[in-house]
Amino acid sequence: MQFPSRKKKYNTNSQTELYLHPLQFYGQPPLENISLSEFEAFAVDRLKLLKTIENLGVSHVKLSDQYTKKLESESKALNFLYRPEADDRKSSGPTEYEKRRKDHISHFILRLAYCQTEDLRRWFIQQEVDLFRYRFNELHPKQKLEFLHRNNLQYDTISVEEKKALHDKLVNSSYAVSGITVEDQDFYKVPFQDALDLVRTRKVYLKAGYVFIPHQDIVTIVLNDFRTRLSKALALTARSLPAVHSDERLQPLLNHLSHAYVGQDYSIQKNVGKISLEQIDSLSGKSFPLCMRQLHQSLRENHHLRHGGRMQYGLFLKGIGLSLEQALQFWRSEFIRGKVDADKFDKAYAYSIRHMFGKEGKRTDYTPYSCMKVILSNPPSQGDHHGCPFRHSEPELLKQKLQFYKVSLSGISQILELVKGMHYQLACQKYFELTHNIEDASFSLNHPNQYFIESQKVLGGSKDIKREMDIPQKSHENSATRGASAAPEAAADASQELAEMSEELDSFFQDA
Repeated sequence: MQFPSRKKKYNTNSQTELYLHPLQFYGQPPLENISLSEFEAFAVDRLKLLKTIENLGVSHVKLSDQYTKKLESESKALNFLYRPEADDRKSSGPTEYEKRRKDHISHFILRLAYCQTEDLRRWFIQQEVDLFRYRFNELHPKQKLEFLHRNNLQYDTISVEEKKALHDKLVNSSYAVSGITVEDQDFYKVPFQDALDLVRTRKVYLKAGYVFIPHQDIVTIVLNDFRTRLSKALALTARSLPAVHSDERLQPLLNHLSHAYVGQDYSIQKNVGKISLEQIDSLSGKSFPLCMRQLHQSLRENHHLRHGGRMQYGLFLKGIGLSLEQALQFWRSEFIRGKVDADKFDKAYAYSIRHMFGKEGKRTDYTPYSCMKVILSNPPSQGDHHGCPFRHSEPELLKQKLQFYKVSLSGISQILELVKGMHYQLACQKYFELTHNIEDASFSLNHPNQYFIESQKVLGGSKDIKREMDIPQKSHENSATRGASAAPEAAADASQELAEMSEELDSFFQDA
């Protein structure tokens, strides 16, 4: 596969020279041929890195020792560059050149996947800026200066005379600057609109529309420049999407990446039948994530779930260990308490349950929905109960739900703050910590079935209710490769529902 470019001035030599430097603005697209397998592997690894950055940014102070160590460890594990200088002779893995190549290519692949909507662009920009901040701060002072010059960031340094005249003001207004350090370092005279973060936090001296920034804080200017460039680049990329989507090899891959779940697979489990139907009510209150807890509650209250809810909850129950026979018994017993008799259930609903377990249609073993799939696809409409409560509920309604489930007021405030920042999975993880009385969860939540397993570990129930934990991680979710939207339930006609069900399952769960 080739990355096309309209700019003929770029050539292989300039790209090779690009990898001689530990950091770049990603202004030049890659021009080489790569295989589809490498295309996907690079993209998935970078997505894992960006999701790690998102989690670390909420759970740790950015650039703190813990933050830096964990990010360096993850970068090293995924074979991304993680230090400005490296002796390749001491490593048996990829060379630093190969890591920089991977970093370059994977960034542009995710640009294609994450330029499609405003929410995706916003998320991608924030994580890339945080990654850039970490890498820039790891550079030596000389490398920082070289980077600025290489990217035409020729900010003027003030003269010695001007520095002396402003000495006291620079010391009093600049963070961590003393009289000695003022003399030893350069100060840059920059238009204030290029340094709004520093102006807002009152860390620089402002005079006549210019701020005077010590060399140690120049990262703020560089980040603003990087954010602006990346935002413009994503907008341009979005205009080119029709041409990219015309390639039938790329479209499913890119659609999958923007909804991708990159963690453990929960479709294959070895505890089938070890969950009894009598346990479900108790487990829903103790170990179900909020999305599944509200689905279970709605099912018990209304004795019915619409199509989206049945799919989301049914696959979750399958993932925690419900067998096909138990699932049929569970859904039948609940539905016949409402307006559906046993005969209607067998004709209109039993087929879809057997389909989930791979006993009808294409006989595919379908995968429980990941958090990303729940959040980004098939939003609930009026009368639906599926979806992610942290993403799809109004803040006041979410607050009422959390109060009903006895979450403390301070805990609710923390969760709502995370929701406000669109950190929905982190909000769910905070809900886990609050309902299990633990200070810091030792995992990054990405899947409702992961929530259940981690809950059972904390509560000590994993001896009786346990799935095999050594299943290899999968780079993509089997159920998301075609990225179609789920249709509403066809309530009137059973045969119509079966036809829609088959079509939807084909589109949602077709293997790559």
